[in-house]
Amino acid sequence: MELAELVARRPFPAGGLLIGLTRRCPLSCGHCSTGSGPLTRQEPDPGQLERFVASFTEENRPDVVMLTGGEPLLMPALAERLSTLARSAGSRTALLSGMFFARSGRPRGGAATPRGVTAGGGLRRRGSAGIPPAILRAIRSVDHFSASLDVHHEREVSRADVFRALHRVREEGVAVSLHLTGTGGSDPYLAGLTRAVREEFGGEVPCLVNEVRPFGRAASWARAARTGPDPAEASPCSMAAWPVVAFDGRVLACCNQDTVDRRPVPAHLDLGHIAEDTWGTVRRRALESPVLRMLRTVGPAHLAARYGSGPLPGSYCDGCRALGGDEAVAAGARAVAGGAAGALLDLTAAMRGSREGAQGVVRRHGCAAYAPLVVSGPAELPGTGPEDVR
Repeated sequence: MELAELVARRPFPAGGLLIGLTRRCPLSCGHCSTGSGPLTRQEPDPGQLERFVASFTEENRPDVVMLTGGEPLLMPALAERLSTLARSAGSRTALLSGMFFARSGRPRGGAATPRGVTAGGGLRRRGSAGIPPAILRAIRSVDHFSASLDVHHEREVSRADVFRALHRVREEGVAVSLHLTGTGGSDPYLAGLTRAVREEFGGEVPCLVNEVRPFGRAASWARAARTGPDPAEASPCSMAAWPVVAFDGRVLACCNQDTVDRRPVPAHLDLGHIAEDTWGTVRRRALESPVLRMLRTVGPAHLAARYGSGPLPGSYCDGCRALGGDEAVAAGARAVAGGAAGALLDLTAAMRGSREGAQGVVRRHGCAAYAPLVVSGPAELPGTGPEDVR
């Protein structure tokens, strides 16, 4: 499964499932949206996760399961079991790693090392090309493997180590990509990094490029992504499409980290819990909720302006969270997006969101200047020629 295929599914409701295996991570990156670190331990019950994924059927399953964290490869056996279970029902699995296991030496800053992980960043035994055997088995079990790389990660895992490990993973026949972050389209670091990736892999490794957002450890220094939308204009939210399993096992309809961590969960974004619900139940709630259908179709600001009891507070996402207690919004959403008409409205919005493919999704939600890199092969990027990055 290539990166572009994965990203192009993002606008489709319940087309994918995001699972946070653990908040732990051997790295302590200064921009981490989840605030993960070596001493941070919060994770869903593994048995409950396996039972939840085992509830997939060939007729009722997500197309894609994304395993993330923290660092999901701190739990390689669980990642392998979940991927195997998902594949048996016809789902494909992707995994995103910070590449701690690829470190060839102790990172700068001397970060603390969690139990069971060596100072070099691997497990006790190392396999081919420095990849521990358990981790290599987990990687082989997935359909797509993504590595995170940016200025913060490079302080702890070198670019050369990440590239070396990706070459090894590609030798196993697993599709790979890079998830890159920077400060925006004019960031000289991103220009240099993307050129280095193209030179190293000949354009055969696609990249999903995002801008650092003010979440987690970046909340105190990163700038907000954009101003709020004009309430008169529809601004659909594709991020309310894929359910998210949070670190406490709660399932939410939103991947915004502030929302994922918030308790209690806003009622309109709460899809259940893996201890009590199956995928079929979660999927039905995600697809049939009139409020979620309207969020995916017109967005929270337009919904509140049309039916709400008052103006929304703060940012786009703050406004969405505030809708949970507004009965007027719930009633308006039921009137417009209930039943078969609402389902058609939802599907139409998803088709519109996917019209430009993976590049269109990245232009709306990632770093627009680097959207062409989501597809493997040569890409012409404005302002990133050799004369621009020397």
